[in-house]
Amino acid sequence: MLDKGPIPAKLHGLIEYVAGVLFVAAPFLLGFDEGGAVASSIIVGVVILAVAAGSEGPTGLIDQVPIAMHVTLDYLLAALLIAAPFLFRFSDEGTPTAWFIAFGIVHLLVTIGTCFLGAAQPARAAAADEPAR
Repeated sequence: MLDKGPIPAKLHGLIEYVAGVLFVAAPFLLGFDEGGAVASSIIVGVVILAVAAGSEGPTGLIDQVPIAMHVTLDYLLAALLIAAPFLFRFSDEGTPTAWFIAFGIVHLLVTIGTCFLGAAQPARAAAADEPAR
């Protein structure tokens, strides 16, 4: 399951960084009404950035989240994004509802289409090759 897909893990990581920034900026760029949509978007953006930065792999910064957990979190995030307008009661607002549902679907498709297998090995191999200090 983790070794299939045309999207390299490095591109997946870069997409997540861009998505995180877009979610933080979306309420201001797209004019979300105050309340649930704004808070949800900012929180989701920060979580995406934190998971992307903390994951093992070519774009991770601290290599603390194993790839399998990252993939699981991606699937949960996709489901949460699709359900968020209804869970957090902003489904009557057209723009944020469309934003969350569209990005949930895109995030699901990107996760399904990513080849994660071997993503953590280059980072670990480079660390193993470094001389001890």
